[in-house]
Amino acid sequence: MGWWQVNADTLAGSRFVLSPLAETFGSLKLLHAARGSHPGERAWLDAHLPAYRRLLADDPVTALLVRSGLGPEWIADFLTPTPRGTPTPQDTGGTSGTGGTSGTGGTGDGPHESFAVEVARVRDASPLDARAHLRLALRGAPLPAALDRDDLPRRAADLLTHVWTEAVLPYWPRRRRVLEADVVSRLALLSQGGWAAALDTLRPGTRWLGENRLQVNAHEYPPREISGAELFFVPITAQRHGWVSWEEPHRYAVVYPCSGALAGAGHGPRSVPGSLGALIGPARAGVLLLLGSPMSTSQLVAVTGQGLGSVGRHLRVLLDAGLVSRRRAGRSVLYHRSPAGEVLVRAVRAEP
Repeated sequence: MGWWQVNADTLAGSRFVLSPLAETFGSLKLLHAARGSHPGERAWLDAHLPAYRRLLADDPVTALLVRSGLGPEWIADFLTPTPRGTPTPQDTGGTSGTGGTSGTGGTGDGPHESFAVEVARVRDASPLDARAHLRLALRGAPLPAALDRDDLPRRAADLLTHVWTEAVLPYWPRRRRVLEADVVSRLALLSQGGWAAALDTLRPGTRWLGENRLQVNAHEYPPREISGAELFFVPITAQRHGWVSWEEPHRYAVVYPCSGALAGAGHGPRSVPGSLGALIGPARAGVLLLLGSPMSTSQLVAVTGQGLGSVGRHLRVLLDAGLVSRRRAGRSVLYHRSPAGEVLVRAVRAEP
């Protein structure tokens, strides 16, 4: 198994951050796999996979770059620069989706870098390093002759920019709310059970081993001493496994998938059956549909984009109607559909 040696000061200073580039790379991996794990991903693939395949069909070098860089055990490192979580001055006022100030850190809301700043690191990668990283991803197989060239970083950055512009940016405001909601839930878990509880549920292959050791994957790689470095935890909605990245010796990141109930909310508007919307109102029906898995009020606010007062009113009505139940988990109150709510949702979903 692969693990990192992490001292107490490094863990105490670690942060949750958002990364538009990580979200985009996760979406690229999803397009490459062409398999969605839930209806939201499958609908997103139906919308964007044909254009992605046409793009690669017209550019066989970039297609080969993708196939080589996304290895079964190792990703070419230059494709996944480590997020830094700190915006440059020109990014702090952006609101269009290419910049922004609404990332999330370990202690609450904070800025994240723009996609443009992050993808510039891919574009500026050394061609020599890019070819070396591809050889690692190929696990000993020779580098294809077509990839023995110096424009690989530019090609990778152009492809990521295409995926961001066409397939991620239109959904980014909603996905960002989903990511922020996931961080809220992780921080709640951290406050209730400590770092061991938070890390053990982060992603498959990640767990706290004790003795200052953080297992980051199930592969047999040599341990890394990262004490004194910056450590980031980065949620994504696309892709079910995540990855790790680093810029030795300064910063390391664990990219992990959002929890299941939240991940499905990041790939476009949730369809509300017309009859259910007519019965209890579209916004309230949307809240009821989200509560197939327990969620807190703050998570619902983040995912739906509705105000705290509106979500609170919807929950009170649904509670009074017996359609949802609630339970306390540590300091949080979690809401979920009651048996009556499940019957109602199943009935409207079964309508022709």
